[in-house]
Amino acid sequence: MSNPRRRQMQVNIEVPPDLDATYANFALITHSASEIIIDFARVLPNTPRAKVYARIITTPLHAKLLLRALSENLEKYEAQFGEIKLPSEADKLAQQFFGAVKPPEPPKA
Repeated sequence: MSNPRRRQMQVNIEVPPDLDATYANFALITHSASEIIIDFARVLPNTPRAKVYARIITTPLHAKLLLRALSENLEKYEAQFGEIKLPSEADKLAQQFFGAVKPPEPPKA
């Protein structure tokens, strides 16, 4: 049962001024029973390899909340800038860019 008097905690977010932004155009998403793992990578034209630049590990609950937040932000983006047009092969592209590549094998000892 939720407490109607429960106040929301305000969190102050600090972004270091020297934080490097990383461009990613590929994400490999995998999961276990308790975690969602998202590896962000960059695929370059005519290059058969993609380098992972960041790995985010989160809970399924937080992943679902992230999905909701992304959806809300995309709706706001489209309201301001217009619809994001998906190509006719969007399902194939989604599979290609978000999960069709096998994860890298661990280095052999």
